[in-house]
Amino acid sequence: MGILLGLVVTFGCVIGGFMAMGGHIDVLIQPWELVIIGGAALGTFLVANPLAIVKDTGAACIEAFKNQVPKETEYLEALGVLHSLMRELRAKPRSEVEAHIDNPDDSIIFRTFPTVLQNQELTQFICDYCRLIIIGNARPFEIEALMDEEIHTIRGDQLKPYRALQTVAEGLPALGIVAAVLGVIKAMGALDQSPEILGALVGAALVGTFLGIFLSYAVVAPIANKIKTVRDKKNRLYVIVKQTLLAYMNGSLPQVALEFGRKTISADDRPSIDAVEQKTLSQVPADAAVEKQAA
Repeated sequence: MGILLGLVVTFGCVIGGFMAMGGHIDVLIQPWELVIIGGAALGTFLVANPLAIVKDTGAACIEAFKNQVPKETEYLEALGVLHSLMRELRAKPRSEVEAHIDNPDDSIIFRTFPTVLQNQELTQFICDYCRLIIIGNARPFEIEALMDEEIHTIRGDQLKPYRALQTVAEGLPALGIVAAVLGVIKAMGALDQSPEILGALVGAALVGTFLGIFLSYAVVAPIANKIKTVRDKKNRLYVIVKQTLLAYMNGSLPQVALEFGRKTISADDRPSIDAVEQKTLSQVPADAAVEKQAA
């Protein structure tokens, strides 16, 4: 919604201002200039990026337009599943806890928190490091270094669409000049025509420069930046897991360890302590069901 509103304001002010100055809107309607610029931009984008990134860029654009950032429910469920797993790690033997992390799809703990289970990458991240905790040979600072490296890798993968679109945005002004030069070449071939026709051809050529710059700075670059914002907020879930599990490994009680993770959430999105406590306490029946199932 925010992107659409912003684009409406941008196009409205630019075109409205042009018309208010006495410009004729039909002069800006140059479809073939747009074909040259847009086609060249798309072609270079396909050349520069593998198919996986092309597909992920489409998915990232949809996420940006829908502003699919984690909501409070997702943060609470991430903290909730960590709390339940830490309780299991404290109270149950290794074999019983391994059943949850080896088969999260069948685990009543993970099924109690569906938004976490639906995020397969996050679920795998949680299970991998809980498994390392169970093994017991790795020291906290070693786990922290490994987590930092993996989170850095995950963020790099998530931001590939951002970097790909940013490269396109940087190239669009030059592609606009290419379209303008082609328009000037066409105009030079019509020097024997009347001034009215020649002026229209030159004006059409200059529209290419306008479109390249406008699309770069007013459309593609802002969308790329929005993708970066959304993906960075999604990446925050991994940081929550990291800080919570490290606090637990360093001796904090599960409820205290959750506070380490909660504090890594941006203040605008951070759930309150009461909300976290209510969410974790509400899962006590589910934990009891786990105990009953294990018995």
